[in-house]
Amino acid sequence: MQTKTSAAAVPRQVDWVGLGWMFLFFWYFSGVAQLLIVHAGVAGWSGMIEATMVSALWMMPLILVPARTRALAGVIGIVLWASSLAGLGYFLVYGQEFSQSVIFILFESNVQESQEYLVHYFSWSIVVAIIAYSLGGLLLWSRVRPVSVPRKLVPAFCLVLFTVSVGYNAVHQYLKRDTLGRAVAEFEENIEAAAPWQMVVGYHQYRQQLQSMSNLLNSQKLIPPLKNLTDAHAGQPSTLVLVIGESTTRQRMSLYGYARPTTPNLDRMRGELQVFDQVISPRPYTIETLEQVLTFADEEQPDVYLSTPTLVSVMKQAGYKTYWITNQQTMTKRNTMLTTFSKQADEQIYLNNNRDQNETSQYDSDVLDPFSKVLADEAPRKLIVIHLLGTHMSYHYRYPKSFDRFADRVGVPANVTQDQLPVYNSYDNAVLYNDHVVSSLIKRFADTDPTGFLLYLSDHGESVYDPVAPKVLGRNEAAPTRPMYTVPFIVWRSPKWKAQDTSNDQVADVHRPYSTSHFIHTWSDLAGLRYDEFDPTKSLVNAEYQQRPLLIGNPHIPSSLRDFNSLESAAPDVSHSD
Repeated sequence: MQTKTSAAAVPRQVDWVGLGWMFLFFWYFSGVAQLLIVHAGVAGWSGMIEATMVSALWMMPLILVPARTRALAGVIGIVLWASSLAGLGYFLVYGQEFSQSVIFILFESNVQESQEYLVHYFSWSIVVAIIAYSLGGLLLWSRVRPVSVPRKLVPAFCLVLFTVSVGYNAVHQYLKRDTLGRAVAEFEENIEAAAPWQMVVGYHQYRQQLQSMSNLLNSQKLIPPLKNLTDAHAGQPSTLVLVIGESTTRQRMSLYGYARPTTPNLDRMRGELQVFDQVISPRPYTIETLEQVLTFADEEQPDVYLSTPTLVSVMKQAGYKTYWITNQQTMTKRNTMLTTFSKQADEQIYLNNNRDQNETSQYDSDVLDPFSKVLADEAPRKLIVIHLLGTHMSYHYRYPKSFDRFADRVGVPANVTQDQLPVYNSYDNAVLYNDHVVSSLIKRFADTDPTGFLLYLSDHGESVYDPVAPKVLGRNEAAPTRPMYTVPFIVWRSPKWKAQDTSNDQVADVHRPYSTSHFIHTWSDLAGLRYDEFDPTKSLVNAEYQQRPLLIGNPHIPSSLRDFNSLESAAPDVSHSD
């Protein structure tokens, strides 16, 4: 006797519609936030692509156990919904993408700060949006149904889903990276855009970086203070401001002779400024440069930053209350050292909590109001460090539409092709906006009638289709070009500070060749500080200044070091019309 097999038990074709509803349900909890982010122009499509691929992973349990489709979808959906609310709510409040930096801020806040935050940002419109979002997820869940897939095809379906969602990415990173740790870190970054991984990965990375930062901070606490420190301005009220730019080469600033008017505000202020025009950075990367700029390390002694005080520590020893305002990412593996520098300050203001700093709109004007607030602090002696995002790639994310002014070929070197022109122009627009921010900081500082000075420099430059390297975009220490290292270095001193500064040692030769690897000596000199470790020959403004080779390269590979002046230079052939 033969047994009949029903069509339902052995399906003959794939239920593609059912698969579509299933995928849409899981995608919803990551995709909605990513769509809003893309639509708002906050970030590009990379997060959306990553979230879409990772969302396919959750289809596997439903295909493997079709009899429990609705129940499994409901349980997984609740987890995804709950974990996605943080990211969605954060975007609705701040217009930014949720990241591990937000987790860092949350865990650094106390209960009172959290309550104040909720009261300040509570909005019924956000409540309504979250209710609508939740109902949308519930509606999609109601459309999820058991999917008809031939039994023999189930393993193949699951393999495809696993490969597309996480498998390929995991294997690719494992083969591409030199260590398992780096492979895991890159893999985590690639799945972080999707729920619930934005919370899981974010917290995991937060704990890792917190431990690394704690180790660095504990090491810093063991470093002895400077010996025999004296302050020419001791006992006097003073406010000193250090503004650190990002990826801005002076060769693209009209303040330094560039053909286009990219720095109109600073140009008008020129008579009030000391504009040093022969300063270079030792390396073309932020962390590696600031390890030297903010410490006693240099190209010949690169690891000294681990055993000597930082600039912040020096100023605290001199009796200054210290503040750190940053528009750079806060808590990432790459930025742990920056966060360590900032945590040494008495107060920190972290403004950029985006998951992807490069592909996100985060404007530097955000630092202006916190700066004004700190200026109003009653502390008599203040050091304020402001770290900008500057002209960091991708350049078109660095400025609002109102600063999109350079769009033609006027003033553009002839070597720039039509394909390169949009990027070339966007960099100049970013420089234009940076001029607005830096000049606004100077103006706000000057309006307080301070006793002190403001110094602006960039961490490093950027090569953007310049005549000397017409095909190069970005930075590469292995193939250096002059624009990667030439940085602006500008000092504004208040009238009161000038009146108090009676030192005969400081000179105003703005044409001295200088590397910011010795910056801490110049800063100390400007601030009127002296100590046993101070070297006047390494100060840009000291009468005992000695010119040295402008070393660039990786100091951990001594054979790679070279003199900046050995790099090729070229005069641009500039276009004067369309």
